[in-house]
This record gives sequence, structure tokens and C-alpha cells, in this order.
Amino acid sequence: MSFWSTIVDAIWWFLTIFVFVAYLMALFSIISDLFRDRALNGFAKAVWLLFLVFLPFLTALVYLIARGKGMGERSAQQAAAAQHQAEDYVRSIAGSAATPTDEIERAKRLLDAGAISDTEFSSLKQAALARVTA
Repeated sequence: MSFWSTIVDAIWWFLTIFVFVAYLMALFSIISDLFRDRALNGFAKAVWLLFLVFLPFLTALVYLIARGKGMGERSAQQAAAAQHQAEDYVRSIAGSAATPTDEIERAKRLLDAGAISDTEFSSLKQAALARVTA
């Protein structure tokens, strides 16, 4: 066995593995898109899955050609929804970032309501102003 035939065999194996992994990724994307699509009824989903099992390469190619644009749109919508949910979660956990003015206004309302004394109001005001200069 010569050196070059070993190299060609290695390249062939890498290419074969690459194509197989790419096919599996496309197949899983197609299957997840089938279940994500709300416009497609259950019978049509079953037919697509049946063809994916018995004629996998041809069916994957036809699916990507026929429904590829909608597949991208549904994926983008799902990503946008996930981003929106993540942002909402971060906002709910972080709460509102109160500015020193907001803190002083809140302390003034508490003072006017009689919930805190003048000295407590002064210390809250000084603490809020100290954050501005820091």
C-alpha cells in the first residue's frame, strides 16, 4: 500500500463522514421543521415522515426545495420568540434600575406619607447622591 493511496483513503473517509453528518443535520432540521409548522396538518406530516424513512435523500431534497423558504421563516420566528422570552426574563429578574432621582422621589413620598422620619429621608437622599458622584 503506497503513501498516496493511504492519503486518498483518508480524504475519502473524511469526505464520506462530512457528507453523512451534513445529511443528518439536514434530516433533523427537516423533522423539527415538520413538527414546528402549524399550517401543515397531521396527515401531511405523516406522509413527509414516511417518505423520509423510505426515500430519504430524494425526500430531503424535495422538502428543502419546496418548503425551504418557509423553513427559514419558521426558524427565524422561533429564534425571535426565544430572544424575546430571554429578554423578558432578564427584565423580570433585573427589575427596574432606579436612578438617584427615582430613589429620592420614592423617599420623599415615604416622608410625606409619614413612613420615615426626616433623618431617614436625609440619609436616603445622601446615599442616592453618593451613587451619582461615585
